[in-house]
Amino acid sequence: MFFPAQVPRLSPRPPESHKGNYGLCVLVGGSRGMTGAIALAGMAALRAGAGLVRLAVPDVCLPVVAGLEPSYMTVGLPSDRGGRIRLDARQQLYTVLSNGTGIGLGPGLGRSLGLDVLVAEVFQKLPQPLVVDADGLNALATRPGLLHVHEGPRILTPHPGEFARLTGRKGLNSEERRPAAVEFAFRNGVIVVLKGYQTVVTDGTTIYVNQTGNPGMATGGTGDVLTGLIVGLVCRGLSPLEAAILGVYLHGLAGDLAAEKLTQESLTARDLIDFMPEAFKRYLTACGGF
Repeated sequence: MFFPAQVPRLSPRPPESHKGNYGLCVLVGGSRGMTGAIALAGMAALRAGAGLVRLAVPDVCLPVVAGLEPSYMTVGLPSDRGGRIRLDARQQLYTVLSNGTGIGLGPGLGRSLGLDVLVAEVFQKLPQPLVVDADGLNALATRPGLLHVHEGPRILTPHPGEFARLTGRKGLNSEERRPAAVEFAFRNGVIVVLKGYQTVVTDGTTIYVNQTGNPGMATGGTGDVLTGLIVGLVCRGLSPLEAAILGVYLHGLAGDLAAEKLTQESLTARDLIDFMPEAFKRYLTACGGF
């Protein structure tokens, strides 16, 4: 199995450890019609080894999201007529976020002017590591001049279209992807996970180009799984850059294992969750086990 030196090693769990040792992962997202995205992120955070996982979702979506997985917790936030989190939910949201070890924002969030404001505020003010994906990135793209202003570590996980909206650079070819990601990360003081064939992970100095994954992963929901996986690994004790690199590696490996068993054509995002334990097993074996 290909195991690059840049992929970090997890520390073993001490025998006397408990769930409090492995952090509280808080994931914010979901909206009417897009409950699956935040649920997939929550499932992935659980598979990553987070001690506790809490999903903050619009109150109208809470019963559906809670019913999809019994191992995470849920909290409902005030929703607008479109079934999205309202701007005036900010105080409740900050209360939920205050105890989080690592935060994820964006899966299934939806778009509104209020959410554009709320995402920008969270991005700027939150002191904890924050992973931003999907509509969280689209909200940030409305305020590109503020991307360098933030209180804590930031991991942005755009696909090429989202990256184009963030940067204004469309149609990057394979040779342009890496330098564009490096420049953007360095200029804004963020970690970029530029998804796609040979996903690029960079903080503007370190560069990791992933070799796991396959075209079967080009299907809805796989990015949500990656978001939850990275936040869960932050809660597991890795630095934000380490969590991004290992998350991308394991995400692709789970996709490769799923495709080997199910074919690329039939692969779904939920399959990545189901094959994550085997991906961890292969990873732990490759790095010497615990």
